[in-house]
Amino acid sequence: MDIAAIAAKAPVIPVLTIERLADAVPLARALVAGGLSVLEITFRTGVALDALAAIAREVPEAVVGAGTVLDEAQLRQAIDAGAQFGVSPGCTDALARAVRDSGLPFLPGVQTVSEALALRERGFRLLKFFPADAAGGTTWLKAVAAPLAGLRFCPTGGIGIEIAPAYLALPNVACVGGSWVAPRDAVAAGDWSRVERLAKAAAALKRS
Repeated sequence: MDIAAIAAKAPVIPVLTIERLADAVPLARALVAGGLSVLEITFRTGVALDALAAIAREVPEAVVGAGTVLDEAQLRQAIDAGAQFGVSPGCTDALARAVRDSGLPFLPGVQTVSEALALRERGFRLLKFFPADAAGGTTWLKAVAAPLAGLRFCPTGGIGIEIAPAYLALPNVACVGGSWVAPRDAVAAGDWSRVERLAKAAAALKRS
């Protein structure tokens, strides 16, 4: 499955920063039950790799990926842990080469037109736009739609249920990434029914 097919599975990719390993599997199951099967586990905590591996092993319905991949070493760790795709906040030449060599479906991050063009030259057609809200949001995406025809984006950063529909209405937006479907307090309390309800609302959002 390539990155475009992964992005097409749901309008929202949950961006998950997991603090406790014990939360990983029930959190993933709640999100999948709500209709969000593509999950990004960010490499921002000490348990992230183990959390990713646990979800890959115990929640086969999930398409689990590694987020905040910054270099080739982290890319290799993600693959070894069972990641089915990767995501980066930006992308260097070295990381882009490693991604192409690995064959792992990947969503590289951009913030500027020049960065988007550089990745286009390397064959990437679906890009993460980050941090979306701070970098121009829907205004930026509308402005680049014509000059960057053929590229699509997954905006992430500062997006919640209130503004997600405005992003998803744009033809050059494939999906959005967001953490609102797994609020920190709900995860801390083990309130998986709340997570499932939020996931159902997000999965019901319409795309262009």
